[in-house]
Amino acid sequence: MVRTGLRALGTTAALVAIYYLLPLDHTSTWIAATTLVIGLVAFIALVIFQVRSIIRSRFPGLRAVEALATSLPLFLLLFSATYLVMATVSASNFGQKLTHTDALYFTVTVFTTVGFGDITAKSEGARILVTGQMITDLIILGIGAKIILGAVRRGRQRQPGNTGAGNRTSSSPGGP
Repeated sequence: MVRTGLRALGTTAALVAIYYLLPLDHTSTWIAATTLVIGLVAFIALVIFQVRSIIRSRFPGLRAVEALATSLPLFLLLFSATYLVMATVSASNFGQKLTHTDALYFTVTVFTTVGFGDITAKSEGARILVTGQMITDLIILGIGAKIILGAVRRGRQRQPGNTGAGNRTSSSPGGP
């Protein structure tokens, strides 16, 4: 468990460090949009790989935690990077200039549906992208959770000694 937790923490820390080190304020909207699309395709491929590894894992629950600790930050950082580039390219895209931290904060508030209103999408393009994130968030929260939990269930059913019904046979008290 400790090793899984450390690996998950390390992966998340590495992704966040890469995000902060990238010079996202020196790129164009087209590069950001292309990167987002490629990143989302890579995200889908990563989730497919992770579901397969959860099913095959000796400890599917722990593997699912590790999978979420990799895929969720990647997803959020992809949108955050795109928002940062959009804010850099045109000040009219958002209600204020965004830093790496501001863009990440905005992405998380959209993901959690909190929406404090301190940072807002102003241009049509920014609003379309934020709407796309909201729809994708709902898909991830609904379908993604179902897929991950289903993979954990299937992984546990594949383990030796599991009858598949969740009940293990045991000898009755007083029996041989």
